[in-house]
Amino acid sequence: MRIGLVVDSACDLPLEYLQRNEVTVLPITVRIGDAVLADHRDEQATLEFLNAHVAERGHEAETMPFTVQQIHDLFLQRLVIDYDYVFCMTITKTRSPIFDNATQASFAILNDYRPVRAAAGHDTPFALRVVDTQNLFAAQGVTAVEAVRLRAAGEGAPKIRARLENLALHTHGYLVPPDLYYIRNRGRTKGDRSVGLLSAALGTALDIKPVLHCNRGETGPVAKIKGFNPAVQKLFEHVVQRIGHGDLMTPTLCLSYGGELDAMRALPGYDALREACQVHNIELFESVMSLTGMVNVGKGALVVGFAAEGQKFSA
Repeated sequence: MRIGLVVDSACDLPLEYLQRNEVTVLPITVRIGDAVLADHRDEQATLEFLNAHVAERGHEAETMPFTVQQIHDLFLQRLVIDYDYVFCMTITKTRSPIFDNATQASFAILNDYRPVRAAAGHDTPFALRVVDTQNLFAAQGVTAVEAVRLRAAGEGAPKIRARLENLALHTHGYLVPPDLYYIRNRGRTKGDRSVGLLSAALGTALDIKPVLHCNRGETGPVAKIKGFNPAVQKLFEHVVQRIGHGDLMTPTLCLSYGGELDAMRALPGYDALREACQVHNIELFESVMSLTGMVNVGKGALVVGFAAEGQKFSA
């Protein structure tokens, strides 16, 4: 059985990895004023757009994921011919309509694929599964990497489906945002008032940075630490501890950063984290944050993703 894998461009994995493993990307288009870029995980294009637009006006951005019709057309034009079963892994449905769009499109795809496959010489059925990763950005990458690994190991679609859906329940995404005002303004643009003016002002004045945690589609603070670098260091130390205890459910750790990766690698605690990954045979994936991610959480934000049971972060 030929198994295909699809992610949306908010999934923070290196483009080279996605291309090498033939993972299809559903692009998300970002518009800031008259500037428009379809995010295909091209890091250089993302950085150029970031430097030109996001830092000043990112909170005003409009993000436009693939529509139901665009997803339908992509499958009918290529994926139902190239594969027999496709897993489409999306950003959490609590933060984006991509999961719902893909689910709605799947009904039409399963109704329309037969003549397309027949014309290509395939007389076998086609199936697809839309998987809500229940997480964001780098943490989405954990599910995708596991799907690649299972496919390469020759596992069948039922086992892959069960594994991915279970893994989504135990995937943790941690975010350290550098600018609470940005988060507040972006939230107001999207109708989310979870960070108020007073909280942003106090946090900025005192240089307090939250460590935000996402699991099962729910996001909230697990710590508030004075200073961005100390907050990042505390997060890295937490991950090193979990790696050292053998807690990770997959040998995968994903990092993404809203800027040049050299700046991320200079953050305190990074070297110890990288060493822990090497010692314990954890594959470390590093990528520039998607443009979608950056317009939502701001330039210079850091996201860490891994899978483990329980949430044990303590400041």
